[in-house]
Amino acid sequence: MTSHTHQTAPTQHVEANRIRFAYRRFGKTGGVPLVFNQHFTGTMDHWDPAVTDGLAKDREVVLFNNAGVSSSSGEVPTSFAETGANAVAFIKALGLRQVDVLGFSIGGLVAQEITLAEPELVRRLVLVGTGPRSGESMDTGTPEGNRIFGATYEHPDDLWLSVFFTPSEASQAAGREFLKRFRLRSKDRDPEVNEKVAPAQRAAIAKWGAKRERPYDYLKAIQQPTLVVNGSNDVIIYTINSYILQQNLPNAQLIIYPDSAHGSHHQHHDLFVRHVTMFLDQERGA
Repeated sequence: MTSHTHQTAPTQHVEANRIRFAYRRFGKTGGVPLVFNQHFTGTMDHWDPAVTDGLAKDREVVLFNNAGVSSSSGEVPTSFAETGANAVAFIKALGLRQVDVLGFSIGGLVAQEITLAEPELVRRLVLVGTGPRSGESMDTGTPEGNRIFGATYEHPDDLWLSVFFTPSEASQAAGREFLKRFRLRSKDRDPEVNEKVAPAQRAAIAKWGAKRERPYDYLKAIQQPTLVVNGSNDVIIYTINSYILQQNLPNAQLIIYPDSAHGSHHQHHDLFVRHVTMFLDQERGA
């Protein structure tokens, strides 16, 4: 077990594909590491310590910024196939031969591309608040999501209360607790992303979400055991997209958390850690 936590793990760098990737590693070593792929414009410091530290009790956690994001060099690709290829290069540069992969929101699109490109590299897959190619309202963004991201906020962090949580009193209270955890790391925090990141990621989202014939057939190639997780009312990537994933992936199970939205794993972090831990431990006979 490393002595580091989400708050103290040092930022390290490794080079691959002519990109200097920033990453942090912490948790229990010796097993299959869990590699996290982040949401739209998110950095390593946008992960929830309740989730990362919770999962790090039983396995090594690897956080990183993909190309062009925050403390990593390079340009953000305008397709998730390219972003996934960069993630594969990063994982291999760490000398890892097999990993479990977790992807949240657009990180879930990247996680699918990693698995399609290098199936031997990925043991198990966790997809949170995400969807398939040509998923419902994934080409243009949802009307609710466009309103949320287009609004102005007195405190910038308050954006995440609308993105990740429902309007209910209980969900908003959970959101305020998340924001406290979100800011716990005070030293060596990642810089916010530059102005080039959002347009490039939006272009990649449009390509991924574009309508096409038999859009879900590609999911049959993902044979890995997969855990699909979402909130009951995700208005950023509609919850129906999680059902579509589960119905079309050959070996997937689905968890929907109550009174929760895009950030269901923030709101129900204890349950999420338990569920992911059980899922990842299944092949160990746990």
